[in-house]
Amino acid sequence: MPSLGRTLAARILLAVLGIVVVTLAVGFALFARLTSQTADARAIEQASGIAVTLGRVPQVAQAVVEGDPSHALPALGSQVQTATGASYVVIIDRVGVRYSHPNPALIGRRIEEPVVALDGQVHTGIDEGSLGRSANARAPIIDAAGRSVGEVSVGILESEVGVRLNAEVLDIALYAGIALALGVAASLLLARAIKRVTFGVEPAEIVALMQEREAMLHGIREGVLAVDAKGTINVLNDEARRLLAIATTGLGDRVEDVVPAGRLRRIIIGELEGTDLVAVTDEHLLVLNRMPVLVGGRNAGWVVTIRDRTELEALVRQLDSMESLSTALRAQEHEFSNRLHVLSVLLELGEVDEATRYSRELQAETALASEEIRAHVGSPVIAALLLAKMTVAAERDVVVRLDPASRLAAGGDDDLPVVTVLGNLVDNAVDAVADDPASEGRHPRGEVVVRVERTQDSLELTVTDSGPGIPADRLDDVFLDGYSTKEPRGAMRRGVGLALVHRLVTRAGGTIEASSPGGARFEVRLPVRVHEGVS
Repeated sequence: MPSLGRTLAARILLAVLGIVVVTLAVGFALFARLTSQTADARAIEQASGIAVTLGRVPQVAQAVVEGDPSHALPALGSQVQTATGASYVVIIDRVGVRYSHPNPALIGRRIEEPVVALDGQVHTGIDEGSLGRSANARAPIIDAAGRSVGEVSVGILESEVGVRLNAEVLDIALYAGIALALGVAASLLLARAIKRVTFGVEPAEIVALMQEREAMLHGIREGVLAVDAKGTINVLNDEARRLLAIATTGLGDRVEDVVPAGRLRRIIIGELEGTDLVAVTDEHLLVLNRMPVLVGGRNAGWVVTIRDRTELEALVRQLDSMESLSTALRAQEHEFSNRLHVLSVLLELGEVDEATRYSRELQAETALASEEIRAHVGSPVIAALLLAKMTVAAERDVVVRLDPASRLAAGGDDDLPVVTVLGNLVDNAVDAVADDPASEGRHPRGEVVVRVERTQDSLELTVTDSGPGIPADRLDDVFLDGYSTKEPRGAMRRGVGLALVHRLVTRAGGTIEASSPGGARFEVRLPVRVHEGVS
């Protein structure tokens, strides 16, 4: 369309002409079809009336039964054909012998098809006869006793129907031409009216205005980034600038010039497709949606809406941890109730010594894990975290144990970065073991080994599991935003935990490495300053 006319008037004219022509063509085709069907129906009705009337004449039935000794039927058929305007009138006896026909050479010969009207019914349709395609009706010849002794076949050739149709089509063509002329005039008037309403703004300018309007409508409550088809930013609100950490206005710049390379840029430029895609920056966890802007069926760019899910995702993860702990506490409550029930029964039976012994065994069993952890980990917060993770993992039939070589003195080791890093790594390891199909039927399903050690200048954390491990070609991808081999659980997003851990460790000046000697193994090294007051 633009190549045929660049002004608004020219485009409207071409569009209206196209619509009118297509509409008229479709309407003309439908009218021709309906007219043809109607003409055929009328012809069939007329043929049926002639055939039924002639078939009920007693003299016709008598002549057919007697074999037409006086040869009166050919003349009768010819008279009826001339009087009614039918294309042919054929009188046939019950064995198929013709007694009248427009072609005298066929009189006395048998028809090729069966005599269908012997069932006493009138049969109609379009017939491919010897004279051509025709609207045909076959009616039974009824004698004085009410029996069918033959049939009368009457037809009207398709050429006669076509003559009627052509007479009506010429009128329709005339009306179509008038409608086309009115459409051209109306399109010119419409173009002038639109130009006045739009103050003479041409389509290219309307596209730009519509693009900005769509951006504002779709992203008024969120960060909005609108980009044209060439990749140039033309809308960037304050929230998007804050979330993307763009210091300049950004307007007129290309996305590649203001957004650093990584998953975030790939989502914005469309290399990654999907809804509610997650990207992690140094400060925020973002959820992005990319929507194309189509104007007049053409791609005018796209709009990216950005939501800050940092606090909400943290709350979701805390809630998930709380639910896990709640489940573990309920299981412990059930177990403690059973033990108390045993003690109660022993006391009721008077087995005081046995009850005392059983109570001491329970006390020693409960304190064993706690004492083992406190012997190697001096930080109360880290020790409590490990005990909680052991309890939750036990409910999933996974053993979490502390490496005997662990050494962590008390003081300054309970800062948020350490707890967050260690907690995420242990959670991922437990999930990997519990969800491993190869561990089905084993008890326990597997184990997770945690090692914490403080050296002179760093804090080292190592988490190893007995799960399926990490493919060698994906070791570099485990810390990317959105990479995960697990299904989503509830509202918590997958592919975020390790990305957050990597961001946190990197910002703290530490390192994190992943390997897969058997299961998965993550080694973290944090500088001492992290747990000496830097959060």
